[in-house]
Amino acid sequence: MRVAKVRLREAGQLMTYQVTEDISVHDHVLVEADRGVDYGEVVEVVDANCSKIDSKERAIKSIVRKLSPEDLKQIKNNEKEAKDAMRLCSRKVREYKLAMKLVDSEYSFDKRKIVFYFTSEGRVDFRELVKELAKIFKIRIEMRQIGVRDEARLFGGVGPCGQKLCCMRFLKNFEPVSMKMAKTQKLPLSSGKISGICGRLMCCLSYEYKNYRELSKGLPKEGQTLETPQGKGKVTSVNVLRRLAYVELEDGRIEKISFKNNA
Repeated sequence: MRVAKVRLREAGQLMTYQVTEDISVHDHVLVEADRGVDYGEVVEVVDANCSKIDSKERAIKSIVRKLSPEDLKQIKNNEKEAKDAMRLCSRKVREYKLAMKLVDSEYSFDKRKIVFYFTSEGRVDFRELVKELAKIFKIRIEMRQIGVRDEARLFGGVGPCGQKLCCMRFLKNFEPVSMKMAKTQKLPLSSGKISGICGRLMCCLSYEYKNYRELSKGLPKEGQTLETPQGKGKVTSVNVLRRLAYVELEDGRIEKISFKNNA
């Protein structure tokens, strides 16, 4: 059995679906969703036994079919009408004086539901707003609060590496990222150097953290006093990847100490 990784909508979740017909990367497809159907773009097609597919993704739903020209036209119309709906909703938010910022809106493929995405510093009681919107649109209304990282995923952008944001391309979920990860990798701790366009620590700080943590085992810390074959000295710097420590001896000389084996 072959399976496909499908990016739902423009920058939604990356989901796994069973391939039931000739499907290729970059195909736009209609897929089974929790409530009805949804659509997305195929970003990868692999064998179901591939190591890239974890055990939780074995029992998966199927791709319904490729999108037809008529489907694509409907999606474009949905996107246009969603923008109009967002302008109306923004006006209603101001009328109700709600402490929320609308960032996006989208219709379901069959236009039975519209989702409004918003950010807010706290909880928002939008029940009256939803009631009025339901009367206006006469379909199901969903208000979905998202964080600043989700907002970056929705709008997209380019990271300092020159590539499209990881959250747009392949990240399925946002994992916790801490300042400790930057310190372990000896990265500059300036927020401008290690923060993404969302203002939070960059997701990529976690990619090599485990390797740095393992390679750091058994290495001395900067400032630590160390006994060397040439005498006692203070560690001035540590190269984690090469497992080297530079020690300033009492007479001012710099000694390079190699730590070959991981402790």
